[in-house]
Amino acid sequence: MSRHRARLETSAGGIVMHAGAGEPRYLLIRDSYGNWGFPKGHLEQGERPEDAALREVREETGLAALRLCAPIHTIDWYFRFRGRLIHKVCHFFLMESEDMTTRPQADEGITACRWERFDDAVALVSYENARDVLRRAHQQGPRPTAAS
Repeated sequence: MSRHRARLETSAGGIVMHAGAGEPRYLLIRDSYGNWGFPKGHLEQGERPEDAALREVREETGLAALRLCAPIHTIDWYFRFRGRLIHKVCHFFLMESEDMTTRPQADEGITACRWERFDDAVALVSYENARDVLRRAHQQGPRPTAAS
């Protein structure tokens, strides 16, 4: 099957930073397969990527008070699901949270949330494209935007 026959799925997610005192921490989630990454999910009908990213991070982590800082990067990849080729596009945004108390969304397969220093987070993240997004977020640092 050729790539032009792939079904397009668009998602958005967040790299959440807690600046606190000292070195920033980044929020990672573990999925039901044991992979570490970042909260993300599908856009709802008519939803802007930044709004979807905030919604998904809140739902998957239990963090309510998030500040959207800036877009980071859009990644895409292909995979097969139930015999169908999927082209996934995911828009990532840098966010900040003063709260570090999380509640993993178990009914969506989120088995754990954890805050890590940059170097430890890079080592834990399961996929290279997600590590690249984290590196970009770390270089960028927080810059508040109007949407939050």
